[in-house]
Amino acid sequence: MDIELGQFYSRLGTVALIIALGFFLGKVKWISDKTNGQVVNLLLMVFMPAALFVAFPKDFTMDAMNMFFAGMGGGLVVSLALIIASLLIFNKWFYKKEEIRYESQFALIFNNATFLGYPIVATTFGQAGLIPYSGFIVIFNLSLFSYGVFLFERKLNWKLVRDTLMNPNIIAVALGMIVFLWEFQVPQVINESLGFVGNAMTPLSLICIGFMLSRARFSALIRKWRLFFTALVQLTIGPTITYFLLSGLGFPNEVVIVCTLIQALPTATSLGLFAKKYGGNETEASELVTISTIMSVITLPIIIGIFLS
Repeated sequence: MDIELGQFYSRLGTVALIIALGFFLGKVKWISDKTNGQVVNLLLMVFMPAALFVAFPKDFTMDAMNMFFAGMGGGLVVSLALIIASLLIFNKWFYKKEEIRYESQFALIFNNATFLGYPIVATTFGQAGLIPYSGFIVIFNLSLFSYGVFLFERKLNWKLVRDTLMNPNIIAVALGMIVFLWEFQVPQVINESLGFVGNAMTPLSLICIGFMLSRARFSALIRKWRLFFTALVQLTIGPTITYFLLSGLGFPNEVVIVCTLIQALPTATSLGLFAKKYGGNETEASELVTISTIMSVITLPIIIGIFLS
């Protein structure tokens, strides 16, 4: 599985146009903050789980199973490596303000693997990319709803563990894996219904990203050099570590490509949501997401050209 640059940029152009639609809808106020929040909740709780469930092949093969678990392994290796890198780079001597330090660590570890990663992988590689992606997203969600929350709350408790295991995306992938491995035949009407619901994931998630960008105050961002530094590290160091680490450990080419591509994407939009929910600096977290998204327009083609072409 290789990236054909012409096709990839064509897909990326499609993604950009749908994001631009969301930006326009936000500017003309056809979408409100409340509406966007409701759509985000539906994406996380309904559309994304459906999309992940139907991503599994309909027929069991050892190659597909091995690729799924390779994706999980790659996700685990990358998550641990980026956690260590985040602690070394965004340390208390460089970022004395705790909440900004922790948010910068979050930004390096967690990329926009859900809202932006899924549509790009799905449209670029189809099922060949979605199988390792499904394995990766299990580790991603486990890390996001455990260590990601810990970065804000700075404590571990049973509720955190329970909420992580009961996350709909984790449950959907687990069910999809069970159906795939045991070759259960899901009734066609259920399978098709989930497919239709899952197909809505791509356009809706991109519209939400566009809406979030429409709410950014670009004039206020110029003076915040630390946010630009964080975004630059996240967009360049993250995929570089991922590529060389997974390649050096001998992971399949599909896993290396998918994981490197995901780490080259802007930081997770959930950073702003987590900051709001768990008492972080919501404003600077959202600004960091905006800066990372804008800078990725420049850095993403460079990373693709260097590592994946």
